[in-house]
Amino acid sequence: MMEEEELEFVEELEAVLQLTPEVQLAIEQVFPSQDPLDRADFNAVEYINTLFPTEQSLANIDEVVNKIRLKIRRLDDNIRTVVRGQTNVGQDGRQALEEAQKAIQQLFGKIKDIKDKAEKSEQMVKEITRDIKQLDHAKRHLTTSITTLNHLHMLAGGVDSLEAMTRRRQYGEVANLLQGVMNVLEHFHKYMGIPQIRQLSERVKAAQTELGQQILADFEEAFPSQGTKRPGGPSNVLRDACLVANILDPRIKQEIIKKFIKQHLSEYLVLFQENQDVAWLDKIDRRYAWIKRQLVDYEEKYGRMFPREWCMAERIAVEFCHVTRAELAKIMRTRAKEIEVKLLLFAIQRTTNFEGFLAKRFSGCTLTDGTLKKLESPPPSTNPFLEDEPTPEMEELATEKGDLDQPKKPKAPDNPFHGIVSKCFEPHLYVYIESQDKNLGELIDRFVADFKAQGPPKPNTDEGGAVLPSCADLFVYYKKCMVQCSQLSTGEPMIALTTIFQKYLREYAWKILSGNLPKTTTSSGGLTISSLLKEKEGSEVAKFTLEELCLICNILSTAEYCLATTQQLEEKLKEKVDVSLIEQINLTGEMDTFSTVISSSIQLLVQDLDAACDPALTAMSKMQWQNVEHVGDQSPYVTSVILHIKQNVPIIRDNLASTRKYFTQFCVKFANSFIPKFITHLFKCKPISMVGAEQLLLDTHSLKMVLLDLPSIGSQVVRKAPASYTKIVVKGMTRAEMILKVVMAPHEPLVVFVDNYIKLLTDCNAETFQKILDMKGLKRSEQSSMLELLRQRLPAPPSGAESSGSLSLTAPTPEQESSRIRKLEKLIKKRL
Repeated sequence: MMEEEELEFVEELEAVLQLTPEVQLAIEQVFPSQDPLDRADFNAVEYINTLFPTEQSLANIDEVVNKIRLKIRRLDDNIRTVVRGQTNVGQDGRQALEEAQKAIQQLFGKIKDIKDKAEKSEQMVKEITRDIKQLDHAKRHLTTSITTLNHLHMLAGGVDSLEAMTRRRQYGEVANLLQGVMNVLEHFHKYMGIPQIRQLSERVKAAQTELGQQILADFEEAFPSQGTKRPGGPSNVLRDACLVANILDPRIKQEIIKKFIKQHLSEYLVLFQENQDVAWLDKIDRRYAWIKRQLVDYEEKYGRMFPREWCMAERIAVEFCHVTRAELAKIMRTRAKEIEVKLLLFAIQRTTNFEGFLAKRFSGCTLTDGTLKKLESPPPSTNPFLEDEPTPEMEELATEKGDLDQPKKPKAPDNPFHGIVSKCFEPHLYVYIESQDKNLGELIDRFVADFKAQGPPKPNTDEGGAVLPSCADLFVYYKKCMVQCSQLSTGEPMIALTTIFQKYLREYAWKILSGNLPKTTTSSGGLTISSLLKEKEGSEVAKFTLEELCLICNILSTAEYCLATTQQLEEKLKEKVDVSLIEQINLTGEMDTFSTVISSSIQLLVQDLDAACDPALTAMSKMQWQNVEHVGDQSPYVTSVILHIKQNVPIIRDNLASTRKYFTQFCVKFANSFIPKFITHLFKCKPISMVGAEQLLLDTHSLKMVLLDLPSIGSQVVRKAPASYTKIVVKGMTRAEMILKVVMAPHEPLVVFVDNYIKLLTDCNAETFQKILDMKGLKRSEQSSMLELLRQRLPAPPSGAESSGSLSLTAPTPEQESSRIRKLEKLIKKRL
């Protein structure tokens, strides 16, 4: 029973002493120990086995038990000491807590006393300041009352004085007094419920109405609507009346301005009536001279009468512009058939000069949104069309005597008055557009006639292609027309002019450029195979003459210049035209036309050189290659091809020096045309002996080297060929070399031959394989079995074992082939 109780006690003790891993780790850090008894995972059985590992060690069991008991007694003493020490700690803690609570209570009492004293002090301050606040309110109310009474006295006196001065027309004093009365009256808006205040306000309004009517009557008397006779000079009364009108209702000011301007321009309407001779466009200068005199007369007589902020001189000029625009539009509608281009340009130029004169003299502050909107300056551009050009022919018409003080070239973006009069000419600009259409048609016809008269250009001895002079003349004329039209209008006339530009760009492309390209012929020029095999220079004739080659290059350079300049022209037109019409400017079709001319020119150059090489390739295919007994230098047909290349390419390169990219295109297109044709003629060389194949391989390598050097052949400056061109040549000529290597290989065993064909030619197929068999001279019966074997081998590539087997079977053949190739390389090095 006792043992069970002890076991339960031990289990409860272990449950109580079971600590968390974090607590156990903290204890180990604070009290590090190597004793196994201090470990959390202590195992009694393992510990006893450690003390008594063998049966013999049980002999000293009593000694071990005594040590453990001694250790237990020491631990009990330590625990007892610690427990006793903790007994007094609880009492000390409770005592300290009680003292802290007493201190808090004392502090709370002191705070409460302070708060009570503060409340008493606040109450005392309120009682002291209550009387002061009452005095402050009384002072403020008294001040407001005094101020209001003063304002009322001023208002009453001011209204009386205002009525008296109005009757005596003392406008100078009225201007100052009225503004003060109105300012004082603003203070009484919240007192309008008082009858006396409302009565004063009504008297002020009545005085203002009377002043307005009286001032209008004075101006009507001074400047009567009927007749044109004016008083000798301005009146001081009217000058003061204008100051009063500034304060009155704005409608009074507008009525004064309207009547004065109408009376001022009444003489103009009489002098330049529609039925008068001076009203027509040829005497448009007299209109602008008249308004200039009137502006000078206004400044002398009436400049001081109207306030400066009224801008009366500018208002007179603006109203004159509106009247002139309406009158000119009416008379041009009536006499539309009499309008000629020179007359129209003359009138427009003089009008734009006058608008420039207005922009220099006035700021444009009186222009309203309904009258005219200021244009924003266009963004800067690197387009060459932005370069300043001499003023076109309509400026020449404006350089007559009397206009030296006018600006030569007013620019719309900087001129707020641009279009205020000249807008009336826009409906009649079709006359200008039709004139430009006619002039451009005559210009194109002259270009065609000049080209026929002068003939093709002479060969160019300097490096660089020549652009036809007519091309520059055309675009210079285009620019002049564009500048003229942009000064006249940036709306629909610019779109019409763009259509004319498109028309004659296409005509120039077809009549001048495409129409003068040399025509290709089907005759071979009398060349024979025997003449092609001769190695003497000058014994062969190119299909195109030297002059024709230069002409093609010049047309190509001209088309390239036209293409780039047309793109710039499109950008400039979009800058000149209104934003809403930009989408209608599109010269892509014309640029495509010039691109077509460029492609046609390159194709002609390629066809010419390609056709010159055809007889040599034909001679190659007709040679008896099975009878060749030894490998020598390159064959005569190769020399002929190289000779043609050396004759044509340097001429083309020198004449296309300014357009290198198109010369590169020529080289690429020639390579793409010549190499497949060479391979086609190579298949026609049948049958071929082993030595004949070696000779053809040597010739192919020679042609490959020449083609790789084609872009810089015959040039003192050696340039590296473009990578795209080199890739085409290497790929095409390597295929020709691989075909010849397959031809040189023995056709037995069949499997090895077929595998070598598949390995050497990446684009292998049955058709090419049959052509190679024909070149080797095999019979049809032998070819059928080899073709059948090829079809079996093509779907799946040979395995590693078969490949190694084929290499072992063909061991002698590669050595023989390598020795022959080394001989060919020696011959090539010797020739170079």
